Formats: sequence, structure tokens, C-alpha cells
Amino acid sequence: MTRFTHRIALLSTAALLGYTTSVTAAETAAEEGPERDYLPAEIVVTGAVGEYAVEDGSTGTKTPTPLIDVPQTVTFITDDQLEDQSIRQLGEALRYVPGVSLETGEGHRDEIFIRGQETTADFYLDGLRDDAQYYRPLYNVARVEVLKGANALIFGRGGGGGVVNRVSKTADLGEAFGEFDASADTFGAFALLGDVNAPLSDSAALRVNATYEEFDSHRDFYEGRFIGISPTLTARLGPDTTLTATYSYDDDSRVVDRGIPSLAGVPLMGFEDTFFGDPDFNRTDAEVHILRSRIEHAFSDQLSVNASVQYADYDKIYQNIVPGGTDGTTVSLSGYQDAQTRENLIGQANLVWQVETAGVENTFLFGVEAMDQQSTNQRSNVQFAGTNTTPLADVITVPAFSLGPLGRDRDSSLSTFSAYVQDQLSFGIVEIVAGLRYERFDLETVELLTGVPGSRVDEEVSPRAAIILKPQENLSFYASYAESFLPQSGDQFFLLTPTTEAFEPEKFTNYEIGAKWSVKPGLLATASIFRLDRDNTRATDPNNTGLTILTGASRTEGFELNVIGDITPNWHTNIGYTYLDGEITSQSTFGAAGQRLQQLPKHQISAWNRFDVTEAFGLGFGVIYQDEQFASFSNNVTLPDYWRFDAAAYYTVNDRISLQVNIENLFDETYFPSAHGDNNIQPAEPFSARFGVRVKI
Repeated sequence: MTRFTHRIALLSTAALLGYTTSVTAAETAAEEGPERDYLPAEIVVTGAVGEYAVEDGSTGTKTPTPLIDVPQTVTFITDDQLEDQSIRQLGEALRYVPGVSLETGEGHRDEIFIRGQETTADFYLDGLRDDAQYYRPLYNVARVEVLKGANALIFGRGGGGGVVNRVSKTADLGEAFGEFDASADTFGAFALLGDVNAPLSDSAALRVNATYEEFDSHRDFYEGRFIGISPTLTARLGPDTTLTATYSYDDDSRVVDRGIPSLAGVPLMGFEDTFFGDPDFNRTDAEVHILRSRIEHAFSDQLSVNASVQYADYDKIYQNIVPGGTDGTTVSLSGYQDAQTRENLIGQANLVWQVETAGVENTFLFGVEAMDQQSTNQRSNVQFAGTNTTPLADVITVPAFSLGPLGRDRDSSLSTFSAYVQDQLSFGIVEIVAGLRYERFDLETVELLTGVPGSRVDEEVSPRAAIILKPQENLSFYASYAESFLPQSGDQFFLLTPTTEAFEPEKFTNYEIGAKWSVKPGLLATASIFRLDRDNTRATDPNNTGLTILTGASRTEGFELNVIGDITPNWHTNIGYTYLDGEITSQSTFGAAGQRLQQLPKHQISAWNRFDVTEAFGLGFGVIYQDEQFASFSNNVTLPDYWRFDAAAYYTVNDRISLQVNIENLFDETYFPSAHGDNNIQPAEPFSARFGVRVKI
């Protein structure tokens, strides 16, 4: 942390000076409005918002904008829905988001595909980058937002298919409350959660969220535990000034489960419980500290600012024995140990100015962001004493092995600076959103084993433009264009090679046409058609196999439908469908032209519904359909399509105690939802039930 000391002072000062920059800081949020914890509070809504509904779209614009006026597909999962589904981890929540499919993340991290684009880094916490490789919990989260399509103006580099943002719970100045949850499932896994809010005075409040969780499943030898605690302080420094400060500590330790291999082009059948690893060796441990503060001030109804500073420290190690190919009689194995550290320091500031000139309403956004990132990565490969193959069995025997010397030892330093401007113009029924983001990306790496350095500076300008037609207040039609870029070092930026440091970044271009209809207050229907082009992907020069060139390209096209909110006061729903078609359009390092993109199901359906039968009793029903998909770019292994049905029941004993049971995979379907290449395929859990109790004080 010592090498960050001079940067902390610099970025903190920059962010606070940029205190002449951002979104509205309102004194209090409307009681009937959506939770906006870190977001602007002056959001125009048309009525009360339901349990699953959100009308706040400010994450997509950094300005006080209703979701219906954001020219982009946005899907969200509220805290109420997360509780109704008894979901504790981000990956489980994203299964119910159309257009998102899960990668297994090698059994130790969140990794997803959004509109066919794979990412381990496009994750945000309260609008600030949270890009390390680890599993993200939800115990301190008010809602999850998935913003789809490239949009570097708001989020910066990366985010080719979209980004995932978690909105934190914050302290409430108005009341004291407490809630405690306990749940256990039929595999023996359990979770304990606490959420306590205490006003300290008329102008300050403290909230603490904490959890302890133990993992288990049908998979042999799988186990682990998670500890998390997150205190947060809200202080009103004046009638128009609010300060929030949050710290979170997450400690995750679990078995690394790399799944099963494939045979004859499909997942190996009959071994859904078999652990293809060493239960004493396959482990991952991650410790994450995130400290964040945000100050907001409203100079007037038209002019407001904020500034945020976030420091994050990630320390992680994982090691595993990994299944390779199988001939149906034996399976080959490999393995390694990998250690990663990362420190991020981010300063961000924004100014929002709402002004009317010549009858045109303008909402200007001016912002700056600076980031300093220091990362290390070391890896040692497993060496087997003899053969690396073992007979297939319900419990495999791993041949004797040991860890070899370091095979890589990387150090990287990344500095970025961004400045952006956006204007939202309203001409009555026509609105225009347009803006540019300038970003300087300075990456220096070194492979310490060889001493080979890498260095590259990229300066990119990312545009965004959209037109919105609003024939009536609760209906909008939009057409949008946006770009994003990703340097050629991968999304974790551990290493630049002498080859990759010579190349311009990859480019993502998103075209989208959509409609949003607020059927009634608390119920929103959306539809969109989109095209996402990826260019500047590396490829081998067909005229010289020793050269690499930037001619690779791919395209994803599709459409999406979503209905979310309260159909009736007693029926809460989140229903989505996505059609996706994507292929490599020009040969690249990913594969030949014409190959379908990996883990891109053509059809996806997700639906969750809660019905309150009486004031005390309710039922929940969910369904997920995922079409068949290729496990990798090779297109050699297919994950079959599947349907999964879930159910739940709720009973309120009294004002303080409620009971809940959730059933996953109601009809005990055998399916394989995700993979990491052709021979690390994750079998899904069979029928399971989770029983929970919630106590309010």
C-alpha cells in the first residue's frame, strides 16, 4: 500500500476539486420512490414504485433521468426480488437476466457473457469500477443493474457487451430498524445475515450489514465459507450537502470446482457428482477490502455536484487440478497455482447543470475520472510424478504431483484519466442525448522472470448519440449509437507482450432501436433490437504466419423483451426473453470466419413471479430456458438446451417474523448451464430446497 500513498493524496484532491462536478444531491429521497442510495434523488417518476420495479435510470446517464428516458436496454433485480428468490451471490442473480449467460469462471470468480462478449472485469459498485477476479456477494446490495451494449461515455474502457452495477445499501437518517435472516438448504449449506440501521442524530446515521455463509452442493467434496461485513455512514453536512462513507470486508474460502470433461461433443454423462480434482489441493481464498466515500451538494435546483473516492484492495490465491479430455475410460489432468493482488484507487467527480435556453431544456453533464491500479500475478504449474491420466470412476484417484517453479511472475501498473461531457436536450416530444468521453490509458507491465517490459499509451474518444421520441409521458421510442474500446492486454491488464504493445485497442460499436412503455406506475415493458460489432481483434496474417494483424471481427445481433414490476398489487413479476445470433465475421485468434460465438444461446427465457394469495401467504414461481450453446469458440462441444423451474412459498407469522421456502430445479432436471472451454463443464444442482426465517426488530 505504500506505493499508493502519493497517489491517494493526488486523486483525493482531484475528486474533491471536481466537487464542482456531478449528479444531484437531494436532502431526502421520496418515501414512495425507488432506492437510489448512491444516485441522484431528483428523479421524475409517475407514481409509487412496486417491489420489483425501478424507475430510476440515472446509472445510465449520471444525471437525474427516469429509466423510460434512457436510450439503452437496462435490466434490474431489486432487493425484494433477491430476498424472494433467496439469492446470495451475484452469479445466481444474473441467471434471471436475459442476454446474460454465465461462464464457470474456473470455479473461483464471476465471469459472464453479455450479448456474446465475455468479461471478468465489467463489474461496478455504485458506479465505480470493481474489476478484480472474485465472487461478489449481495448481502449489502440494494439492487443489481445490467446495462447492455457498449457505452464508454459513462463507464470508460471495456464494457463491450454491457456492464453490471451493484447499488449498495446505505444508512437511513429517518428510522431505526433491524432485520436478521437465517436459511439452510437440503445439501447442508446455510447463511446468516444481519442488517441494522441506527440514526446517530438528526443529521447522521449508521448502518451495518453482515453475513456468514457456508457452502455445500451435490458435487463431491465441495464446501466453503464466506464472511462479510459492511458498515456505512450517512451524514447531512448542511441542508444541501450529504456525505456517505462505506467500508466492506469480504473473506471467501472455498473448493475450486472445475466441473467435468466432455465426450463425443457433449458433457460427459453419468459423472454429474464426480469431482475431477484433489479436494485437499483445489482451494481458493480471497480477501477484499473496499473503502468508498461520496460527497454531494446542490447549489440550486439547476446545479449540483458530487465527488467520490474509492480504494480497493484484492488479495487472492487459487490452485486446482483440472480435468482435460477423456476417452470414456480415462481422463487426463493438469493443474496450477495462481496468485493475484490488486490495488485500485479511483477518483470521480461530476457536475450536472439543468438549464432552459430558447425553449430547449438542456441537462449538461461534465465529469472527470482518474484511476491508479497496481497488480501482480504469479503462476506455478503442477508436475505429475508419472502419468497425468487416471481411470474414470465415481471418485477419481489423482496421480502424485507437486508444484513446479514459478512459470510467470508479472507486475503491472495502470493509470487512466478521463474527461467527459454529455447533453440531454428536450424539444417537447423529441429528446436528444449526445456526448463524448476522452480517455488516456497508460499501461506498463514487466514479466519479472525474463525482465521483458511492456508499455503502451492509448488515447481514445468514445462517442454516444441517441434520439428519443416521446409521444406521451409514459411511452418512449429511441435509436442509439455508442462505442467502447478495450486495450490488447485483456480485461485484467496483467501483461503486455512485445507483440500486443504495438496494437491499437479493440473497438465495440453498439446500434440499438428500442421502446419503453410505463404501462402504469410500477410496471415497465421494454423491447429492443440491437447490433454489436467487435473490430480490431488480433488475427494471424494469412500471407505471413509469423505476423499478427488486427483484422479479426465479430458481430452479435438480436432483440430483447422485458416486463418488470407489479401487474396487480398482489402480482410481482420480472419476465424477459432474448434472441441472440452471433458469429466471427473475419478470422481471428478466436476462430475462423463463420463460427458461432461461444456460450451464446439463441433463445433465452427467464421469468420470476410472486403472488400474494393473502396478506400472510404468498407463492413464487420461476422458469429459465436456455437454448443449446457451444462451450467454446471451437464449436466442437455443445451444451444441450434446458428448462429449469423454481418455486417458493412465503408465510408471515406476524409483523416481525416471516418464513420462506425456496425450491430450485423443481423437476430435478439434469443440465449444464455453463462451461470454461470444452472440458470444464459445470453440472447444475438437482432438486434442492432452502428453508428460511426472517426476523424484524
